[in-house]
Amino acid sequence: MLKEFRDFLIKGNVVDMAVGFIFGAAFATLIKSLVTNVIMPPIGLLLGRVDFSQLFISLDGNSYATLAELEKAGAPAIKLGLFVNDTISFVILGFVMFMFIKSYNKLKKADVVVAKTKICGDCAMEIPVAAKKCGHCGNTTV
Repeated sequence: MLKEFRDFLIKGNVVDMAVGFIFGAAFATLIKSLVTNVIMPPIGLLLGRVDFSQLFISLDGNSYATLAELEKAGAPAIKLGLFVNDTISFVILGFVMFMFIKSYNKLKKADVVVAKTKICGDCAMEIPVAAKKCGHCGNTTV
């Protein structure tokens, strides 16, 4: 069992999977930064100087000027702005991954099946593709 596990690790499956997870995490961080720092500020400006990251509903009945004050007080809240940012990040990341997989599938070479036999036109028997004469009926127009 240890030998099988070692072979599994050495074959590269685990290494490929680990590299994929690391790349995915780094890519998700990049997309989150793109949404938070590039996409949402202009949208907030167009909607009347709204900072989406600061949109929240305090659940303890008190009023807080900023999200930092709310978190410092340890008050429970529904953080709508952060949810909007994360939702947009998820949609963008999903779309990018969809396009990546779609492109990969187009580039991936399909396995070509090469026929090794053909059918004789006279006797309908299967013969090798390279045959010049049918071994079953003697037909030479194969």
